[in-house]
Amino acid sequence: MKTNKINILLVEDDTSLGFIISEQLSSLGFKVTLCTDGMDGFVRFNEGTFHLCILDVMMPKKDGFSLARDIRKINDSIPILFLTAKSMTEDKVEGFKAGADDYLTKPFSSEELELRVKALLKRINIVSEENESTDIKLGSYTFDTLNFQLLHESGNRTLTKKEAQILKMLCKFENQVLPREIVLNGVWGQDDYFVGRSLDVFITKLRKYLSEDENVSIQNIHGIGFKLEVK
Repeated sequence: MKTNKINILLVEDDTSLGFIISEQLSSLGFKVTLCTDGMDGFVRFNEGTFHLCILDVMMPKKDGFSLARDIRKINDSIPILFLTAKSMTEDKVEGFKAGADDYLTKPFSSEELELRVKALLKRINIVSEENESTDIKLGSYTFDTLNFQLLHESGNRTLTKKEAQILKMLCKFENQVLPREIVLNGVWGQDDYFVGRSLDVFITKLRKYLSEDENVSIQNIHGIGFKLEVK
């Protein structure tokens, strides 16, 4: 397991502690993305590819439990480590119900953090980024997620960042229903009327981009969300 290929999402609202943890993990060879609130953490989670999430429990905008539940809707296997100032049993129970794999109670030593992180990473089969495909097949289309390119024999199209983010989320839920609020929170970091209207515009554009293949479509699931159907 090459640690320089492992990406860690760290969401901690205490900037000093977040910096210390980030520096420690970086010194071990990990690549760390640091966020200071749960909303931003969920947006960044959907922007990149991560192998481990370290989440503070008490955070503004979206607490660690809510963030973990949203992450689990997207990825049910990524290890999640909670950082908490609380040691009460009911908090740990709620954390595990939200999808946590392990807990660290503040204050903790750098040695304990390193051991917990390495133990969690041993449980999963990490594929080197060099071997990870960035291309997704959608019927006669190829979606190059790295370069935001939608490739087709009729012509290629460069997607905007948000178009690519939305399409990538739809691909993760291929032939399944993707809840509307997950897209809004994962791409915009908020769920309100105005960003909801923006999402509808982006979905319309993506439908147009995929219209060359009748076997690929984006369906509205009334009152719930969307479904990318690939026959």
